[in-house]
Amino acid sequence: MTVATESGGTRHLRYTYRLRASSTARSALLAEWDRCRWVWNECVARSKRAHIDGEECGPARLDRILTAARAATPWLAERSSVPQQQLIRDFGRCRAKALKDIKEGLPARQRAGMPGFKKKEQADPSLNYTRRGFRLKGGRLHLAGGIVVSVVWSRELSGEPSSVRVYRDSVGHWYASFVVPAEIRPLPETGAVIGIDWGVKETATTTSDAYDLPHAEHGKKARKKLSRYDRMMARRRPKKGRAPSHGYREAKRLRAKTYQKIARQRQDTGRKWAKRVVRDHDAIAVEDFRPKFLARTTMARKAADAAVGATKKALIEMGHKHGRDVRLVHPAHTTMDCGNCGARTKHALPLSQRTYTCTSCGLVSPRDKNSAHVMLVRAGLNPAGADGGRPPGAPLQQAA
Repeated sequence: MTVATESGGTRHLRYTYRLRASSTARSALLAEWDRCRWVWNECVARSKRAHIDGEECGPARLDRILTAARAATPWLAERSSVPQQQLIRDFGRCRAKALKDIKEGLPARQRAGMPGFKKKEQADPSLNYTRRGFRLKGGRLHLAGGIVVSVVWSRELSGEPSSVRVYRDSVGHWYASFVVPAEIRPLPETGAVIGIDWGVKETATTTSDAYDLPHAEHGKKARKKLSRYDRMMARRRPKKGRAPSHGYREAKRLRAKTYQKIARQRQDTGRKWAKRVVRDHDAIAVEDFRPKFLARTTMARKAADAAVGATKKALIEMGHKHGRDVRLVHPAHTTMDCGNCGARTKHALPLSQRTYTCTSCGLVSPRDKNSAHVMLVRAGLNPAGADGGRPPGAPLQQAA
């Protein structure tokens, strides 16, 4: 998986690889995580105490506390301080974001929560190493503290990594995620443009029928298997205060593995489609659609299975990687405007009405196809819409 990130005005890519960790390496990684988890929980306790006392509790103060703790606790100082220091940086960012949201008066449902304690049974291991905490030698990853793991190199790194995150997922697989400087690989110009409208019946509807993305329904195909694992867990659910049985843990692992497969299928479908769109078009007008609100509707399951957010993210990342012009269009009134003349209907169209009919110019078009053409007009990519008209208060923005 490749994820674009921003850092100090420089773009970076994140390359993730599967790890083949021996039993010795796994034990060492888990022991390292126990130390980091202790540091995190100590940061949470100290920050709560500082809040009650009205004191500051920034990363600098927590670093001094860590130095004193390592000097007084041999167990904590047995391994490298690099992942422990990085955990303090992560804690500082989480706490600063939560305090910023509170200061700005955001509603509770929109605020980032304050960092909480990490429990051993619930938190998956995650260790961050800066450049001085790891090195690559002979195709293997050497971490600070004498931990050595084998990496499954599915592809080559595009540059020298500046940091790595080693983590374990819910299924029990270990991964290494390297951050490297982004390298733009421009594709040949085609002179073509395309508008994209997101939906639920079809994941993506475009101005060209050849690039429409139908709903793959990966989750629907695996629903029977997931229901079976849910029943297995329900039959074996432990009583309160009792440890879960082997059968319960196995059913839970199989369920998590199935969900992981579904997520990978959605990601693979989205990335292949995004690569095809980016390869064949110089400029792309994309609806800046936020599918989160659909989780509270009757379409929640189908919308989640469509994976609009993941597909949109893959398209933007692929466009940046290959130097394409990706423009995000505000979604307001895109189903009410005419893609031909720009006229707007007086009333919002109900979802059951799948054909758009313009009362001004007489255009008759499928609803989603018309919305895709509206994207082109608002982005200024359609010659018929020279001014790139868009509704007030909805500025056109470049994809970040």
